[in-house]
Amino acid sequence: MSGELQTIVAARRLADAESVFIGVGRPSTAAILAREIVNPELVLVYESGTIGAKPRRVPLSIGDGELAATADLVVPVTEMFNAWIQPGRIDVAFLGAAQIDPRGALNSTVIGDYDAPRTRLPGAGGAPEIARGCRRVMVVAPHSERTFVEKLDFLTTDARPVAVITDLGVLEPDGADGELTLTEIHPGVTVDQVRQSTGWDLRVAAGLTETAPATDAERAALEELIAR
Repeated sequence: MSGELQTIVAARRLADAESVFIGVGRPSTAAILAREIVNPELVLVYESGTIGAKPRRVPLSIGDGELAATADLVVPVTEMFNAWIQPGRIDVAFLGAAQIDPRGALNSTVIGDYDAPRTRLPGAGGAPEIARGCRRVMVVAPHSERTFVEKLDFLTTDARPVAVITDLGVLEPDGADGELTLTEIHPGVTVDQVRQSTGWDLRVAAGLTETAPATDAERAALEELIAR
């Protein structure tokens, strides 16, 4: 249920977006859902170079044939970065990471020491350029102490997201230092639960709100999308 609401909240956050840059997984599901429930004109841009894709199901990968078949155009990855991302033509980018620090910087490179890591991760994959070039960055991630850490093992991307959407709530930058602050909490989740799942002394907004529960229409649309 928490993952379902996380996807729906991410979709809601695209209600005013012109375009969104996505990979696969939950961000892709949220973007497709957003086109169906809140923003039918949303332009989906996948990192494989498909612009204006209109998939009716969740793609298996960024190379899924339906993305190219339903896209307005397909461009090389070099053109994607040089002509679309770097000039600031993409409105929102969804990013993920293995670690997030209190100011929204991301690690997707290694866990542990760089020269002798416990886990070697996929790496940047263009995330630094995406974070710098797109107008707004949102992060979608599971909420745990392993992910939300006080100090990154490696700085991959200085993302400075406008929102971090988790399975427990939503964090947004607050104050002069831009530290991530809990501004929205999902139904059935407690502040203590979120704090215990965060690797630093998490700030809580004075005006903390509770996420609106998923509506029957939102839930039905998501269930249908996943079932296709």
